[in-house]
Amino acid sequence: MCGFTAIVDLRDRRQIDRSTLERMNHLIAHRGPDGHGFHFAAGIGFGHRRLSIIDLEGGAQPLFNEDRSVVITFNGEIFNFAGLAAELAALGHVFATRSDTEVIVHAWEEWGPKCLDRFNGMFAFALWDARTETLFLARDRLGVKPLFYSLTPDGYLVAGSELKAVVAHPAVQRRMNPPAVEDYFTFGYVPDPDTIYESVKKLPPGTFMLVKRGSSRLAATPYWDVNDSRRAAPAGSPIELQDELRRRLREAVNLRLVSEVPLGAFLSGGVDSSAVVAMMRQLGHPKLLTCSIGFREQEFDESEYARQVAEALSTDHHLEVVSAGERDLAGRLMDIYDEPYADSSAIPTYRVCELARRHVTVALSGDGGDEAFLGYRRYKMFAAEEVVRSLIPAAARSTVFGVLGDVYPKLDWAPRVFRAKSTFQALARTSSEAYLHAVSIVPEATRRAVFSVEYTRRLQGYRSHEVFARHLQGQEFPDRLRMLQYLDYKTYLPGDILTKVDRASMAHGLEVRGPFLDYTLVEWAYDLPTSTKLLRGEGKHVLKKSCEGMLPDSILYRAKKGFAVPLDTWFRGPMLAEVSDAINGPALQESGIFRQDALRNLVREHAAGRRNHSAALWALLMFDSFLKRTSGEPVPMPVEAAR
Repeated sequence: MCGFTAIVDLRDRRQIDRSTLERMNHLIAHRGPDGHGFHFAAGIGFGHRRLSIIDLEGGAQPLFNEDRSVVITFNGEIFNFAGLAAELAALGHVFATRSDTEVIVHAWEEWGPKCLDRFNGMFAFALWDARTETLFLARDRLGVKPLFYSLTPDGYLVAGSELKAVVAHPAVQRRMNPPAVEDYFTFGYVPDPDTIYESVKKLPPGTFMLVKRGSSRLAATPYWDVNDSRRAAPAGSPIELQDELRRRLREAVNLRLVSEVPLGAFLSGGVDSSAVVAMMRQLGHPKLLTCSIGFREQEFDESEYARQVAEALSTDHHLEVVSAGERDLAGRLMDIYDEPYADSSAIPTYRVCELARRHVTVALSGDGGDEAFLGYRRYKMFAAEEVVRSLIPAAARSTVFGVLGDVYPKLDWAPRVFRAKSTFQALARTSSEAYLHAVSIVPEATRRAVFSVEYTRRLQGYRSHEVFARHLQGQEFPDRLRMLQYLDYKTYLPGDILTKVDRASMAHGLEVRGPFLDYTLVEWAYDLPTSTKLLRGEGKHVLKKSCEGMLPDSILYRAKKGFAVPLDTWFRGPMLAEVSDAINGPALQESGIFRQDALRNLVREHAAGRRNHSAALWALLMFDSFLKRTSGEPVPMPVEAAR
């Protein structure tokens, strides 16, 4: 696990400015505290920061093939590298190291872009082939590892593992992207392929880019998609499917135990992380160390469940408790994420990574389990709404439920049974629009109320639903829940969950591996009939059944809480003054994006307990932090934090 930077002259072979690349690379020193390296040639500069995991002595980068005509700078892990190395050696390739990085170089020589089909891992890399003067950029199937890039006006392609490194290049422009702001306040992050800046893009998951010198056309080419009708649906009885799931999870965990440095696991007390730890125990992993985070607010705290699992599996368990004092992390988080990012669970994620790094260099996680096995509560709600949508024509739904959604009061303070406004609004919409409404951290009506007239004009009619529409174009699904899974794999998982974990872990020089993100397991689980995953309102049915005997029923069948932060309470108490200061401060006021009276109204309603605007207020607080931070130059993360 590492970080990389690259500058490639696509017009000619102009000399790369060494000081610029060195500065870019220094900004991501936290991703690789164990060393750095550079390669400069005609019109090309590659930089690298190393976190040593495999081949501690011989895996330094940038790394070359035998005649140094191919060079790579790489971030990630290829978990099946040993088998590929043996296959390539049999084909005549000569290896100088035992690292997974060198496997990519020789695989490129042997198979070209098709090499990506053979990799099982998490990766992002830049590879230069001097023989054809071709740049090869690629990102793993699920988007575990990030890749940012920009084409400068003077013909240089600038790339890196983090946005801060790319925008540090003096020719990369920093004009804010208006649709990205709309998307941020919808999703809580800026979805691929966009960033907050017009001139910088993210390479989408499961795609690659081939660029020959002399060409300025940058186009991402897909090499994998989770929704593939060519795959056959898994067959078998319920017992056989449970057995197959255990086998696949065992294989995915085992692949991720290869390490030459200390390794542990995150343990939240939920089904996913508990299943991973249980499988590690079954595989005989020695001295199993686990880490978890708790909250003082009991309704958000799952640490007792984590303790129960740790006790049942005899792990060396470590716990830290997060309090409202963690609000001081807001500015720190912006140094990590570089663009607006509003998932408040970044706070406990940052802390659990910090805790884990004190003991290990690699940690396994349960990320991806909810997407694979329909674990989110919103899937259950959507399924119930779909029954109504299927029975009533769209025109009638739009009229009847649209009116009810408008007139019914927003009762955030009331028991859940009386909070029907959102349900009425969802039933008035199409399936994809209803799902967007369900996942929006700031509802569309609120966004329209708080955005200024000038900013709304700059949007030119753009709506965040275009993100979903772009992904759904040309896709077919056997049922609507499969569509939700697909949208989450395209947006929420890479844009929110994996972004959160990558930046929080790499801020501490920690590598995180997710067995539920193994693409072979993802494909198999996605193709399962929906009824095996969501049965009678219970999500993760097949996963829970497969874990019986490995984990206590009290863990498998308890109510899901989620990795949430008690912002509702914090913004009525210790953080009220902070968010008020931000909303009345110069950064948000002078941005030209907001109506100040509407923002102040959000604070008043929340403080009085009439509405729960905690997600919107946190998004505004993080956006304020972004505006303040970007008024200056990119700031490097202190390398000491990664040690």
